[in-house]
Amino acid sequence: MLDERKKKVLQAIVEEYINTAEPVSSNSLTNHYGLNCSSATIRNEMAELEKIGYLDKTHTSSGRIPSAKGYRYYVDELINDQAISLEEIKYISSKLETKVNEIEDLTKITANTISEVTHYTTVSIGPKTTSQLIEEIKFVLLGSRMMMAVILTDTGLVKETIIKFDEDINEKQVETMNYMFNHKLKGQPIETIDRPLEEYLYDEMTYSVNVIKPVIEQIKKVLEEDKIYLEGANKSFDLPEFNSLEVAKNFVNILDTKELVSDMLNTGFAEDINVYIGEENEKEELKDFSVVTFKHKVNGKDLGTIGIIGPKRMDYSKVISVMKYISKKLDDNSK
Repeated sequence: MLDERKKKVLQAIVEEYINTAEPVSSNSLTNHYGLNCSSATIRNEMAELEKIGYLDKTHTSSGRIPSAKGYRYYVDELINDQAISLEEIKYISSKLETKVNEIEDLTKITANTISEVTHYTTVSIGPKTTSQLIEEIKFVLLGSRMMMAVILTDTGLVKETIIKFDEDINEKQVETMNYMFNHKLKGQPIETIDRPLEEYLYDEMTYSVNVIKPVIEQIKKVLEEDKIYLEGANKSFDLPEFNSLEVAKNFVNILDTKELVSDMLNTGFAEDINVYIGEENEKEELKDFSVVTFKHKVNGKDLGTIGIIGPKRMDYSKVISVMKYISKKLDDNSK
């Protein structure tokens, strides 16, 4: 447990390092943070904080930088989550008042807004479809062996897919499929689309497996597909950490690996802001970075997940403040 002076010194070091990206000296804290103690006292406190693992000493400077443990303590105990200006509040409010027809559009707008305000790279993924209810399925014949399926869920999610067949189908068959699928699936969880449904439809409809099977397979495929959106990827390369070719290459590889990004966004607890610092990330590729994920629901409906990825020297106060305000704003807009 840290005493009050150590807490103030650690908070000052984290915030100074976030602002400058330079190792922090006792003199810089004395001059700018009003700790009301001498430079010698601050040096002693910094030495103690280093000894117990909250600070690291670099080889190139006598100053200190926060360790992963120091960042974690700062996020859990010391952070100011009101670090958001009136101008930023106005900007966020105007962006989130944009009218959208699909829930995925709202997720994209939210991710873009977070990136613009925080100046970090954001990735986002729409709501998990397995927990949603099917509102309607609409089939439209496009040709003798081609059909489009449009799936609407109770959250406003719309998915479209093209289905191709090995044999001819006609308008009468498509009309029957529209009736049968909606009769069976309306108001049901998407995970209802499984083997028993296939058997049910085979029994109820006198079409061959070559017609029904590709319909169900393609619907399941498009619903299970994670669509990932990326915002502000170029912003990270303005940060000094990305002057390292190795860090920059690793960052690009992470963003290019869909499975890794999806796993990153699907960790953590629903409706929480989750912070993972360096080694706390499960994936080896993310050990040099911090990840903050934002999951939320409005009126019980899943709006998806947004993640910020950046250096461990992330402005956690700004990021968390923005996420909290956006969460509140989205909730207020839904009422």
